[in-house]
Amino acid sequence: MAVILLTGASSGIGYEAALKLSSQGHKVYAGARRLDKMAALAEKGVVTLPLDVTDEASIRAFVASVMEKEGRIDVLINNAGFGYFGAIENVPLEEARRQMEVNLFGLAAMTKEVLPILRAQHGGRIVNVSSVAGRSVLLYGGWYHVSKYSVEAFSDALRIEMKPFGVKVVMIEPGGIKTNWGFIAARLLEESSRGTAYEKNALNEAYWLNKGYSGNFLSSPKVVARAISCAVNRRWPCARYAVGLGAFSLLFLHAVLPTCLWDGFARLLGKLPRRG
Repeated sequence: MAVILLTGASSGIGYEAALKLSSQGHKVYAGARRLDKMAALAEKGVVTLPLDVTDEASIRAFVASVMEKEGRIDVLINNAGFGYFGAIENVPLEEARRQMEVNLFGLAAMTKEVLPILRAQHGGRIVNVSSVAGRSVLLYGGWYHVSKYSVEAFSDALRIEMKPFGVKVVMIEPGGIKTNWGFIAARLLEESSRGTAYEKNALNEAYWLNKGYSGNFLSSPKVVARAISCAVNRRWPCARYAVGLGAFSLLFLHAVLPTCLWDGFARLLGKLPRRG
């Protein structure tokens, strides 16, 4: 049984990962800003605690509470994050900073709090939920892509640094996953684009994001939870797990297409007209 810390557990990927890991016999401590959204997890044996990854005092209290009860931490899963979509010109810098605070610096703060514990134990794992958006760029996702590219670089650097201490670092790179992420990204894209030079294409893209995330063809968050389970349980986990709809094909196209062709592909959603 491993003692696991999991951020962003109130819905979607984090929620499903908490359920799966707990069902395997692990002791899961799940954190999110709102405890009420994790009530069902608590009923399943997951320990739920308040956690705001942008607040260092909250992070310290979360980790200290686990150490007081367990005396050790085996795995940290950094899952908290969100997507603020909009043209680079349109997204207010304070919102861009908030995107980075949650997706990168919150992840970094959690990691820095746990690293001394893992080093002292001469082992452990850090699993960072990144995205295929950390290795490819699509239209109007600029600041989100910046945050996820940063998570990729952070994780690569950390993996190299932690090798001598027996700490494994794994990235999870979801593709199209059916969560509320797409609806939030679409709403923010609409809000940041109305009345601007980008409005027409941005509203087209927001429309198709809403359509896509309302349908049934995206992958279930359980697919990502299974990949997280592999990262936690396998003796020799992969450095990266790309999972979910379109993950492999998107990364393949980004690797093989000339830049000019990729750029055309990346603009596709903004060019598709809305129906009705």
